[in-house]
Amino acid sequence: MARWALHPFHPRLLDDLRTYNRARLLRDLGAGVTVGVVALPLAMAFAIASGLPPEAGLWTAIVAGLIIALLGGTSVQIGGPAGAFIVIVYGIVERHGVGGLLVSTFCAGLLLFAMGWLRLGVLVRFVPVSVVIGFTNGIAVLIGLSQLRDALGLQVAKMPADFFGILHTVGGALSTVNPYSVALASLCVLGLFVWPRLWATDSAFRQRLDALEGVSALRATSRLPAPVVALVTLSLLAWALQWPVDTIGSRFGSIPQGLPALVWPDVSWQTVRQLVTPTLTIALLGAIESLLCARVADQLHGGRKHDPNQELMAQGIANAVVPFIGGMPATGTIARTVTNIRGGATSGVAGMVHAATLAAIVLLAAPLARHVPLAVLAGILLFVAWNMGEWREFARLKHFSHHYRLMLLSTFAVTVIFDLTVAVELGLVLAVALFVRRQSSLFRVTLNRVSPGRIEAHLYGSLFFGAVTKLDALTDAVEQAADGVDVRLDASDLQLLDTTGLDALEGVQQAIARCGGRLSIDGLHEQPLSLMRRSGFLDRLHAWSAWQRPARAADPTPHAATPADDRAAPLE
Repeated sequence: MARWALHPFHPRLLDDLRTYNRARLLRDLGAGVTVGVVALPLAMAFAIASGLPPEAGLWTAIVAGLIIALLGGTSVQIGGPAGAFIVIVYGIVERHGVGGLLVSTFCAGLLLFAMGWLRLGVLVRFVPVSVVIGFTNGIAVLIGLSQLRDALGLQVAKMPADFFGILHTVGGALSTVNPYSVALASLCVLGLFVWPRLWATDSAFRQRLDALEGVSALRATSRLPAPVVALVTLSLLAWALQWPVDTIGSRFGSIPQGLPALVWPDVSWQTVRQLVTPTLTIALLGAIESLLCARVADQLHGGRKHDPNQELMAQGIANAVVPFIGGMPATGTIARTVTNIRGGATSGVAGMVHAATLAAIVLLAAPLARHVPLAVLAGILLFVAWNMGEWREFARLKHFSHHYRLMLLSTFAVTVIFDLTVAVELGLVLAVALFVRRQSSLFRVTLNRVSPGRIEAHLYGSLFFGAVTKLDALTDAVEQAADGVDVRLDASDLQLLDTTGLDALEGVQQAIARCGGRLSIDGLHEQPLSLMRRSGFLDRLHAWSAWQRPARAADPTPHAATPADDRAAPLE
């Protein structure tokens, strides 16, 4: 009996360093610093939106980003807190507290590592794209709704996690809208849309600037990431004009400038039992996000394809470690990974530099973050939510089947209204049910009554549990025929047979035997033949034959079959 082979632990960085040189190091340094600066506002925004202090997101980006770059199965992926986790983390914190989140993240890390070690990374690819798009768009809607409090400056003590609760709370607090917060959030979103288009090579502004002399310093600002520009300029604007808006300092105090304090999650069997669903949600979402991000990185980077199992093991280690520094779940992040690739990254060294850049900023400039308005971070997250959603898919639904529409829309609706875990479960159940229905529609049986005492039938497709009812017509024909009816089944187009299908054939054979007739099957392929042989069904047949492969051109004479050959001649 073959043993299950475990996946060897082999980080991609070990292979990258074999051909590493100074030119690649310089490219990785530039890309790492750039993506580190980009990650700064996102890490704080994700943590605050999740109901955690900003330092939780910062140190998660630093520690998890370092581990994923060091041990991962890709060369250019950047790991850290992601927008997809905001809704999940906020709900866990609201129901089970920060301690429950730490336990769930730790257990999810162990589960992710086990998935990679057991070579289950490929299974994530079996999640239908309609389900992925449905829950991604649903998460984007919930992220956008959750930011209305800070974007509008509403006087709300705590936002609920559910869809209708958010709408009710926001609607009841509209009288407290702060126009300064609205202005900052609006300017932030507008700036994030305009900034990259302003500096595009085909923009009129860029072309006019290139025609001028002595503006090299101004042109250099085009390399600054839009979120950083928005964060710095709008924070300075609000500080200089003394606008009365909530800031990181007014809500959370100053960000600690030193290393994070170690936290010991209260892991007990009773706690773990209560957190099974949150743990599975974090693990499933983390696996899907990280491997989808890795596939995007493969397409953009054009290098060696990622190792999904090694990537899951690295993600697992990162998520098992971050709870000890009070962090939040981490996964692969598409926006930062794309920034890393466009910055010229060639290996995991860029991800390590990204983590070091963030650590340097936190340790040297953390007190300045207290002046950042929460409305600006809300604007960044509104922009992230807009880019996260694949809204064009709704307009393209009319071009796809009813099955695709049903899975996408139901997953989206359940994600928004109920819960992401329920949405993914529903999506997968629907996918399986619709797949069974579609496969069963491909199986068919054609009947041909050659004479009163002889029936010939042809089987097409896969005879499995979802298609066995289509054999009822053959059984009815046998029972209505005269005594001693012989049935010949042509199985040359029968590709697959499961035990339920075999049981249905047993029923047909028994009906024929009751009439005193005989059953023969011709053209059995390898899989149906093997199942029939192991079950003893072949011994009860009058005759059977295996499908004969076409003879080779160099040898026009078919080889004689032997009794031990699965493609043996008919047995009487």
